[in-house]
Amino acid sequence: MKVRVGFGFDVHQLKEGKDLWLGGIKIAHSKGAVGHSDADVLIHAICDALLGAAGLRDIGFHFPDTSSEFKGIDSKILLDRVNQLLKTEGYSIGNIDCTLVLEQPKINPHIDSMKKTLATILNVEVNDIGIKATTNEKMGYVGREEGVCAYAVALIQK
Repeated sequence: MKVRVGFGFDVHQLKEGKDLWLGGIKIAHSKGAVGHSDADVLIHAICDALLGAAGLRDIGFHFPDTSSEFKGIDSKILLDRVNQLLKTEGYSIGNIDCTLVLEQPKINPHIDSMKKTLATILNVEVNDIGIKATTNEKMGYVGREEGVCAYAVALIQK
């Protein structure tokens, strides 16, 4: 069995009046992420971790922000496509671990819903996905609530 690990990172600006999508669910908040797609920073980091583990470049290569095909797209569709790419290459997902970094809103009440949503898309057990959240202790662009970022690590096997 061949085991591989990939790392993903993504960041998006936050703006008043935009929708906040994290981990495939819409979270009520006064600010949301700005991006070419729905700007789901968590899913984008997961996509990059999975693609990187398989040696398949990155999310921008497969779903460029210069393409009208992906304008406003639901990131759950992108994650499903990444999962299909992995399957085509003969890989299965072992586990994924993620960290969201933002000051507000509190993420803990939404983690179970995010995990269920992501597990369904990826066809893995809910416990194969770890999601944690932290603040940036009021420092930097995250601390000033100008942006949100996410980190993800994925283990895949062939």
